Amino acid sequence: MLGLVKIRVHRGINLPLKDTFHSDPYVVVTMGDQKVKTSCKKNNCNPVWDDELTLALKNPNVQIVLTVYDKDTFSKDDKIGEAKIDIKPYLKALEMSYHQDLPNGVKVQPNKDNCLAKESCIIWENGKLIQDMTLMLQNVECGEVKLQIEVIPKMLSEDAFYVA
Repeated sequence: MLGLVKIRVHRGINLPLKDTFHSDPYVVVTMGDQKVKTSCKKNNCNPVWDDELTLALKNPNVQIVLTVYDKDTFSKDDKIGEAKIDIKPYLKALEMSYHQDLPNGVKVQPNKDNCLAKESCIIWENGKLIQDMTLMLQNVECGEVKLQIEVIPKMLSEDAFYVA
């Protein structure tokens, strides 16, 4: 295990209606064979979850996949959209932080490998890498999710981290 990834799913913005008059959204986060989910928010296209989910960071090549669903009572839940998060920039920032301070953080630009709505920074704070971000949902006409990722590296010694 390389460490832990804590994901604070803050809120959804402008999620599309999946039922006739409303959506009951919740978020499922997967990373390899791990799966965690938020609470469901009834009748809300701009839900506030503020749920914290934790995953073990086992493989640096496996993306984090965030999928938003609409809870249905009598049928299969509808998929609203999804976003992917590449873990490699965190490992790069971790390696950099081992060799130098990161006073202004490592900037991550929106690109084809991530679903960022805008630039954000990975910062080093109290022995953890933290990034606040807004993700644009893919495969849907609209919708964003605001969250914070915190990577807590496994310590090999007082001054060294495990970096794959």
